[in-house]
Amino acid sequence: MIDARTAPFAALVLRLTLGAMFLAHAGLKIFVFTPAGFVKNFGGLGLPAWLAYFIIAIEIVGGLALILGVLARWAALILSAELVVTIVMVHGARGFLFTNPGGGWEFPALWAASALALALLGDGAYALIRSWPDRANPALRS
Repeated sequence: MIDARTAPFAALVLRLTLGAMFLAHAGLKIFVFTPAGFVKNFGGLGLPAWLAYFIIAIEIVGGLALILGVLARWAALILSAELVVTIVMVHGARGFLFTNPGGGWEFPALWAASALALALLGDGAYALIRSWPDRANPALRS
């Protein structure tokens, strides 16, 4: 059974944590790898350069949406899909453990599953703009 009294706060904790992680991940791409380095990495995968900038934007906008609780279910779903594509395109061939050379798919899979769990769980407490069907449920307004 799910404790209806605490579930919105569990979703809040998950939402804030995932949002911070996506912002940190985007920051890594901007400040450590640099956008030019990230674009070069995308080129090595045979992907277009514009997609690298799109991924950075998704992680920034999605991370902020999660932290603020702005359509968090949708943001989590989109970010989960991004991570699944990352597993398929980058990490899947590198093995399971993230400590493998180049990083395996262990961490991105956990991250994708967490984002999917949030999408299924709902926006949680203190969301600014609720996703449907959370918007229609007055019991979820905290």
